[in-house]
Amino acid sequence: MKILAVALTLAASLTPVGPLGELTGLAVQRVQVADLVAAAKFGTTQPIDDPAREQQVLDGVRTKATQLGLDPENAARFFRAQIEANKLVQRGLYVRWTEHPEEVPSRRPDLGTEVRPILDRLTTDILAELKDTEQLRRPTLKCEIHATIAERSAVVLNRLDRLHEDALAEAMSTVCA
Repeated sequence: MKILAVALTLAASLTPVGPLGELTGLAVQRVQVADLVAAAKFGTTQPIDDPAREQQVLDGVRTKATQLGLDPENAARFFRAQIEANKLVQRGLYVRWTEHPEEVPSRRPDLGTEVRPILDRLTTDILAELKDTEQLRRPTLKCEIHATIAERSAVVLNRLDRLHEDALAEAMSTVCA
C-alpha cells in the first residue's frame, strides 16, 4: 500500500506545464486507461469500435456540459477526440500483442466494474477543466502555443511511447477549437 501511495503522489506531481497543463494531464490519464480497455477486450468478441457506447458517453457529456454552462457540442467534440485517441491505443496494442503474444497482459480487467468508473471520474474532471479553461480555449495562436507546451511537457513527464504520444496528440486535437 505504501508503494501505491508513493506512486499516486508522484503521478499527481507530473502536471504538464502551463494553463492547459491540468487538462492535458487528464487527457494523458485517459489515454493511459486505454491500455486497460484494450486488456479487457483483447481476445474477446468485444469490438474496439462500439458506436452505441460512444453515443451514450457523448450524450452524457452533452448533458453534463449543459449543466456546467459549457457549449455541449464543443464538449462533445473534445470527448469525441478522447474516444478516438482511446481507440488508437487499443488498435496499436492489439497489433503489438498479436505480434508479441508474450506481452499480452496476464489479467483481464472488468470493463464495467474496474475501467468505466475510472473513465467516469476522468469525464467529470475533464469537464471541470474544460470549464476552467474555457476563456483560453479559443482558436488563437495563444491557445495553440499553450496547448503545444502542455502536450510536449506531458510526453516528457509521463515518458509516453510513440503510440501514447500519438494518442495524446489526437486527444488534444480539438482543445483550441
